[in-house]
Amino acid sequence: MDLADIRKDYRLKSMDENQMSHNPLQQFELWLNEAFYAKANEPTAMVLATATSKGIPSSRIVLLKAFSERGFGFFTNYSSRKGEEIEANQQVALLFHWPELERQVRIEGLATRTSKAVSDEYFNSRPYESRLSAVISNQSQVVPDREYLELLWAGQQDQSFAQGINRPSYWGGYVVEPHSIEFWQGRPNRLHDRILFSREGENWLISRLAP
Repeated sequence: MDLADIRKDYRLKSMDENQMSHNPLQQFELWLNEAFYAKANEPTAMVLATATSKGIPSSRIVLLKAFSERGFGFFTNYSSRKGEEIEANQQVALLFHWPELERQVRIEGLATRTSKAVSDEYFNSRPYESRLSAVISNQSQVVPDREYLELLWAGQQDQSFAQGINRPSYWGGYVVEPHSIEFWQGRPNRLHDRILFSREGENWLISRLAP
């Protein structure tokens, strides 16, 4: 396979900044709904990029679990690598990719922890097995083998039947408050549409970027 010869021409849609919402969060909601309607694979999946205090980056896919005018919410182990990096450097980036619609959304912003009440509410709404896994997983830490995790899970299952499952203090939510949101729509001949919303105080500046 010659990777240099792989090509795809994007022709599904176009994007005109004059026809978009002046609020990028409302525009995102429109696109997210279209991704659901198009039966996109994992429409709420987003790449979360973090960096250490020295600027060393890392990225992984997480799921969008809350969305409002404030921003984009997800939940994780605060002691994980991403949690530790957010504590050291709150500037993060998100990326949604919906290939079924030939679209991307890039978000940059500040990640802060949600309240304990919000974290409790979401944790208690999760399936029983997911809550068990959150309790036993010392996320991002080295473990001996798979059997070690399965034994922890089985032991916690026995204990939880007797005592119930409470949200661990090391597990909870973040919300990313955006300061820039870029909408990308694939177009023919690599002349893609890129519309950037940049926050200026309470307002958003809209710009078109060269592809």
